Amino acid sequence: MLIAIPLDDNKEIISELVATSWAVVDFDNGSIQSTKFYNTKADIDAPFLDFVVLANKFENYMEFMNEGSMVLVVREEKSVEDIIEAFKFKELDEVGI
Repeated sequence: MLIAIPLDDNKEIISELVATSWAVVDFDNGSIQSTKFYNTKADIDAPFLDFVVLANKFENYMEFMNEGSMVLVVREEKSVEDIIEAFKFKELDEVGI
């Protein structure tokens, strides 16, 4: 499954509106298979993102939901590794309508 995360220059999660890059993590069998970084959301070459992880619940998540992605929000996690660890243990909050 593919998980997209908006990042700042320090590779920490930030609002998708001001993200300077996006990480797309290929997560399978309980571990990271690969991580690719893209300059913009539009550069992501994946046909489908299973999950998008956002910095807070006030982000514009409808675009992602309309594309069929499930949207999650971090609690206190900042780095990609911390976010994926929280994802493994279902410690990210789900955004819903």
